[in-house]
Amino acid sequence: MDTPDVRQVTDSRVLAAMAHPLRRRLMDVLKVHGPSTVGLLAERTDQAPANVSHHLKVLAAADLVTEAPELARDRRERWWRLVTRGVRWSNTDFDADPAARAVADAATSLNLDRHVALARAWHAADESAQAAWADAPFSTDRWLHLTPEELAELSREMIDLLARWADRPLPDDGSDRQPVFVFVHGVPARP
Repeated sequence: MDTPDVRQVTDSRVLAAMAHPLRRRLMDVLKVHGPSTVGLLAERTDQAPANVSHHLKVLAAADLVTEAPELARDRRERWWRLVTRGVRWSNTDFDADPAARAVADAATSLNLDRHVALARAWHAADESAQAAWADAPFSTDRWLHLTPEELAELSREMIDLLARWADRPLPDDGSDRQPVFVFVHGVPARP
């Protein structure tokens, strides 16, 4: 499934680099807010600038982020951006090497932990924060009977739908649009 600007990761060292909670969060901040300086990233993640700088270097070594020198106003200012809008991987790509498969499994687990933590944080927010959104936040689930090919087709349709919303030009209508995290998982399971 080819999606423009989404990197297919087949190197376990890249997964290891991004499978750190702060590095994953830094990538999310860059995805939501666009290119940022270390200072802005530190502010948005409540981390020390030196810690953010260290983790950006790890992400850069894995070609997940890159400097954006054209945004700097002087030689001391360093801006960073994502190399691609997203990454994907298949754990089966790492089956030939047990150590690499362990890294892929850990990255998948940490990714799921991040998804669940964001949903839990919303549900733990105070009532005044939740009141502004009324009944807009949602969750849904369905049990479907699918073949592997049908699940792949559903996956493509869901990814296309989310891409359409993510890539749309934002209307200039004065509305206050906040970052909203949406995640979907479709996996074979037993009830």
